[in-house]
Amino acid sequence: MKTPSLGVVFHPSFPPETIPDYARRAEAAGFDELWFWEDCFYAGAFTSAAVALSATSRIKVGIGILPVTVRNPLFTAMEVATLARLYPGRFLPGFGHGVELWMRQIGAYPKSTLKALEETVNAVRALLRGDRVTLHGDHVHLEGVQMLVVPDEPPPLLVGGIREKTLRLAGRSGDGTILTSLSSPAYLRWADGQIRAGMDEGGRRENRRVVFTLCQVDPDGSASRAIARREIAIGVDRGDPHLKPLGIAEEAAELVRAYGVEGAAPRIPEAWVDELAAAGDPHQAATLVKRLAGAGADSIVLQPIAAQPSALELYIRHLLPVL
Repeated sequence: MKTPSLGVVFHPSFPPETIPDYARRAEAAGFDELWFWEDCFYAGAFTSAAVALSATSRIKVGIGILPVTVRNPLFTAMEVATLARLYPGRFLPGFGHGVELWMRQIGAYPKSTLKALEETVNAVRALLRGDRVTLHGDHVHLEGVQMLVVPDEPPPLLVGGIREKTLRLAGRSGDGTILTSLSSPAYLRWADGQIRAGMDEGGRRENRRVVFTLCQVDPDGSASRAIARREIAIGVDRGDPHLKPLGIAEEAAELVRAYGVEGAAPRIPEAWVDELAAAGDPHQAATLVKRLAGAGADSIVLQPIAAQPSALELYIRHLLPVL
């Protein structure tokens, strides 16, 4: 079995002034990747990535994801090219739909989310190659646009997705796919089928699977399991599609309908937590990480459930020695 890269999330709610120290600690501990994402109303992802890259020397820095409708593809390509030239081989930009509520709130919700995503990824890739791009699509409109500064080696462009059509798009147009938290080994295997179908459509041969996993660790484990149960109940209430490959979607939905999120959380079975979160004592958490590796993850990214910066120290002290 191949050994996947191991990453950790810097949550958008963490103070941005702590990025340099957090990035240096993650690198010193041996993490391969540090990931940001661009939630509305928090710190900018490109700026955050630049600060992390400048504070470190080895660790790769990813953004998973950038909502494609909030920037013109040219200006996205300009930011990507700058970081790719300054830190060759270390920047991993990811693209996605963004949260529908927020995109509507800021007037950035497109006529077709799928077309906006695919047109943007294809346009950015062409611009990073130095091509002169003319594209009049449903969302992207460029007329004879060409970059004057391009990277010697364009970075891989990753696509975030959770449902079938977006996963096929990721395989068709992306160099990799970002799978969000609550991804079980069964879900990863299901998603792999959708990605491969898209790769066949686009004639692409490579696609890196980056899997975010909810991760909460403490020596006792019980408090972390309780936090994970609540997060799983929130995901069920949100309608996340990750439970269907496990065969528990209907049962989980009925549980939340009957008891609400707070009432359902303590009723989430232990077996569900084992599949959906790297949570509990170090050995419980490590078990899911290893199973995701066995299911084909190329990169596993630990996402703190409680969104507390101290989670990094708990990973370093308790989880990394077991992994």
